[in-house]
Amino acid sequence: MTLKALYLNTSLKTSDEKSNTSGLIQESAKILENEGVKTEEIRAADYNIPFGMEPDMGEGDEWPKLFEKIKEADIFVIGSPVWEGQLSSITKLVLEKLDASSSETNEKGQPVYYNTVAGAIVTGNEDGGKQTAMPVIFVLQHLGFTIPPNAEAYWVGEAGPGPSYLEAGQNSEFTQKNVTMMSHNLVHMSRILKENPIPAKGNTQ
Repeated sequence: MTLKALYLNTSLKTSDEKSNTSGLIQESAKILENEGVKTEEIRAADYNIPFGMEPDMGEGDEWPKLFEKIKEADIFVIGSPVWEGQLSSITKLVLEKLDASSSETNEKGQPVYYNTVAGAIVTGNEDGGKQTAMPVIFVLQHLGFTIPPNAEAYWVGEAGPGPSYLEAGQNSEFTQKNVTMMSHNLVHMSRILKENPIPAKGNTQ
């Protein structure tokens, strides 16, 4: 049984730029790969995702490409930087687009995100790690993703301007502990759902 994990990095930086969020994502991805999971990281900033609450906004909209990858994943993790103590604008846009696509159902008539395990990764150079993870985790579970225990990992630096994760956070015992717990729990829960998917009784659309 091979599991697939998709990390959607909602940094404001495109893939040709260094991303602190990507640095922490890769720590999680290493753990998943050691567990036999196939992983992929995508930068949302590389895609044209127009505003609007439709699953396909027409010509030039690349959200449908991302949505297909999300549907194929057994594990889905959103990685967000902290901006002014909150999630990034791209993170918010992705959550809105996930909602816009949520009317689709699986073969049992359940929300399309059922039996996909999800989590959140956050990086920043000041306060806001938990504040940023909270809306991500809430929206994901509200849309039908399964959230295991300790499904978020984050690193933030001291208050005010300063070094970010790649410069100062990679040796944080707290962050390493949490990314390890999150990653193993994502895999464990995904294996459970592969063998015992959520039954359709009582929760079809």
